[in-house]
Amino acid sequence: MTPKLLFQRLSFYRAKRHKNRAPSAKTTATNFAFTVHTKKGIYMKFFRSLALVAALSIGALSTVSVYAQTPLMTEKKVFEMPNYTTFGGKAIKNVKVGYETYGKLNATGDNAIFIAHFYSGNSHAAGKYKAADVGSGYWDSIIGPGKPIDTDKFFVISADTLSNLNTKDPMVTTTGPSSINPDTGKPYGMSFPVVAMRDSVRVHKALVDSLGVKKLHAVAGASGGSVQAVEWTVLYPDFVDRAIPVISPGLSISPWAVALLDIWVAPIKADPKWNNGDYYGKAEPLEGIALALKTVTITTRHWNWVEKTFGYKPADATKPPADAINNRFASEDAFTKAGNARAVTTDANNKIYMAKANQLFNVEDDAAKIKAKFLFIPAQSDLVFPPEMSQKAAAKLRGLGKSADVFVIEGDGGHLDGVLAVNKAAEVIRAFLAK
Repeated sequence: MTPKLLFQRLSFYRAKRHKNRAPSAKTTATNFAFTVHTKKGIYMKFFRSLALVAALSIGALSTVSVYAQTPLMTEKKVFEMPNYTTFGGKAIKNVKVGYETYGKLNATGDNAIFIAHFYSGNSHAAGKYKAADVGSGYWDSIIGPGKPIDTDKFFVISADTLSNLNTKDPMVTTTGPSSINPDTGKPYGMSFPVVAMRDSVRVHKALVDSLGVKKLHAVAGASGGSVQAVEWTVLYPDFVDRAIPVISPGLSISPWAVALLDIWVAPIKADPKWNNGDYYGKAEPLEGIALALKTVTITTRHWNWVEKTFGYKPADATKPPADAINNRFASEDAFTKAGNARAVTTDANNKIYMAKANQLFNVEDDAAKIKAKFLFIPAQSDLVFPPEMSQKAAAKLRGLGKSADVFVIEGDGGHLDGVLAVNKAAEVIRAFLAK
């Protein structure tokens, strides 16, 4: 998704959904742009906002597809369940998640591919909602007619998770702490049950069943989406033929990543306005959310990318960092502004619950149940889930007699290469789906 489309969507959101929030130059992105130096010293302005990881990229343009075509069109729909019981045994009423589809389901119901979204993403994996949209979904480079995930052949489904972060994006539907508890008429807040990523998968399975799907040709996803992809193969081994975990932790979240996920939400809990999750109808902990999102952004990039993108340039050429304590380098300024812009659409509690859901991922003891063929696609410079994690998982699966291959995306973009540079794995994905 391009910065212009993100800007358009934020403008729409502010017009329709932002009546109760006072404008702030620090926390709104309607007129927000910041400057990035290229290697040649040329300044480029990028509007920043919203839910997709393209907004986190700070200067990375949306991946340009090599497939010239009429844009893939889609629409957002809502799936509802009157009741859902979590793996922890807790009941949730009136569960709703947004979803979108591309292509058509065949008569036998076995040409479907499910795309699971990443930690801070949503179900807009590909295509456009309107022909006039400037940009497309985050994996549009590999999903569509003639592309590796070919919508002329496959029926592609993507859905919002439980506790999706982007509750104030009008194109997101989710059920989580910010949702209204039908028993009280008030937001759940921290009384919402703990959910794991496998809870989202079970809700998505009910969605897929409702659409008439009899078997998934494949399930794929990046980062938190890769966690869901693996969970699909464990929970429904006879339903899933293939899995494509991109920038994946493997078969479990490492203890190091558990601690990292805690750091990703710690600024929210340190913000007095969070108030132990009781902030609905009051001032929200926007400073904590913004700092938390800044932290996510920094850790999902590699230092080589940051050095090449910003170097040691000041944020303002007229304000050298050595002259005053508040004069900033371009790198710190850009990451700060990216966090500020995205805080506008993020719910603090939902972000905390999403972190917990990822921390709970561990299917090491269930690996023998898996029947699907695997293609792990790690990113060479990923600091969050390094390639060794995918390689370790693939080796374990092969040791259990399973089929598991690994293809590494080369580059220095860090974790985000699994979203922004996934087209480097395009033909490997195409071949894997044809197996």
